Amino acid sequence: MTIPVDKLSQPAVRSLVAAINAGDREAFIAALTPDATMSDDGSDRDLADWIDREVFSSRGHMDVQTEKAGGLALVANFRNDAWGEMRTAWRFTVEGGKISRFDTGQA
Repeated sequence: MTIPVDKLSQPAVRSLVAAINAGDREAFIAALTPDATMSDDGSDRDLADWIDREVFSSRGHMDVQTEKAGGLALVANFRNDAWGEMRTAWRFTVEGGKISRFDTGQA
């Protein structure tokens, strides 16, 4: 069962997922702190390069299946034109209402 984006508990995470699903890069960046970092499958990545490649140029989309830790940990079916669909885990660190770090990888 998919959790509707507007029902996600954590406002910053809700904004980020909504931005991904809308293909809205500006809204995605607005949900992050200026110095935000991320990792994919345990390796730190260049954030701008990763989001352009994995999300925006490849039409990424998240269908959230579960949330834990007050909405800071998600399991979602993520799909894009490059990789198809995969079950992914996401963990978020939020500071001052914005995401300062996220870690994602296959679940």
